Amino acid sequence: MYSKELNSIKKSNRLRTRKIFDKDLIDLASNDYLGLASNKELFENAYKRVHQEQYTSPKASMLVNGYSPIHKEFEDALKKANGFEDAVVVGSGFLANISMIEALVRKGDILFVDEEYHASGMLATKLLDDKQTVIFKHNDHEDLKEKIKASTNKGRKLIAIEGVYSMEGDVAPREIFDIADEEEAILIVDEAHSSGVLGDTLLGIFDFYDISPKANHIKMGTLGKAYGSYGAYILANSEIIEFLLNRAKAIIYTTAPSLFDIALGHESLKYILENRDLIKSKIDTNLQIINDILGITSNSLIIPIEIADNKKVLEIQEELKQKGFLVGAIRQPTVKSAIIRLIAKIDVSSEELEEVCKILKELR
Repeated sequence: MYSKELNSIKKSNRLRTRKIFDKDLIDLASNDYLGLASNKELFENAYKRVHQEQYTSPKASMLVNGYSPIHKEFEDALKKANGFEDAVVVGSGFLANISMIEALVRKGDILFVDEEYHASGMLATKLLDDKQTVIFKHNDHEDLKEKIKASTNKGRKLIAIEGVYSMEGDVAPREIFDIADEEEAILIVDEAHSSGVLGDTLLGIFDFYDISPKANHIKMGTLGKAYGSYGAYILANSEIIEFLLNRAKAIIYTTAPSLFDIALGHESLKYILENRDLIKSKIDTNLQIINDILGITSNSLIIPIEIADNKKVLEIQEELKQKGFLVGAIRQPTVKSAIIRLIAKIDVSSEELEEVCKILKELR
C-alpha cells in the first residue's frame, strides 16, 4: 500500500529501521548524557521505592486515581531544586509539548516558536488556528523581536524555545529571556537536552544564565535523556499548572506516568545534585577533547559534524561501528543536511573519546 513512498525513501538513503546494536559498541549516539541508564544502584533504589506501594501501576489518569505519592515526591523535589512554584509529571516530552501548546494558546493568543523547535511542539501548533503561530529564525532574537512588534493580536504572547537544540547542540540566547520579560510574554523552555548538562547545578539553561524563574516562565524537562529513565515534567507557577490540569488533553486523557520511571527519575535527580562537581568536571574534560581534536567549541555534549551526504553519513557510521564505536547518522527530515551526531557521554573514557574524534577528523 505504501511501496511507492517507501521506495522513494530508500533511494534517497533516508530509510529508518529498528536495530538492536551490538552491546559491546561504545555508545556515542544516545541521549544518555551522564551514563545513568546503566547505573544499577539507581535502578535498584527505584525498584525498592515502588515496591513499598500497594500498586506498581498508576492504573488511571492522574485526575481519576492514578496520582501516586511517588509522583508527588518527584514533583516536590523538582520544584525545590529548580525554584518553581509548582510541577506536574507527564508521560513523555512529546506529550508535554502537546499539553502546553494545545492548552495554553487560547483564542486571541499568539505563539512565537523557534524554527528548530522539537517536532512535538510543531505538531501541537497544527491544533491552533494558522494565525496563532509565528515561526522565527533559529536563535535569532532580533527576528523574534521584529515579529512580535509586527503582531497585532490583543491576547497573550507566548514564546517557545529549547535550552539546547537536539541536533546542533547550540544554546538559546539570553536575549530571548529578556524579550519575554519586556513583552510580558509567557516563555516556554524545552529543557530536554539541557537539564542535567548545563549550569553550575546542572539544572539547565535557567541555571546556566543564572536566571531565577518568574511567573511568566515555564520549564519542561524529560527523563529520557540525562536522567536515564522515561517521562517528563512541566514546571511553572501554580496558576499555570492548575490550568494545565484542567485543560491539557494530553494530561487529562492519558494514564498517569509509570511509577517506576518516575521513581527512577527521582533517584537520578538526587544523584545529579549530589555529584554535580564530579559530573561537571567530566563534562568539561570531554568538551575540551572535542575542541582540541575537532576544533568544535560547545556548551552541550551534542556535537554535530556536517557531512551533507546521506550515503556518506551511513558509510561513516558503519566504519566507526567496525572500529567499536556507535555514533548517530542523522538525515532528513530530522535535519536539513546530513550530519554525524556525536554525543560526548561522560561514561565514555577520555581515551575512547580521543580515539573516535581522531577517526572522525580523518573521515569527514
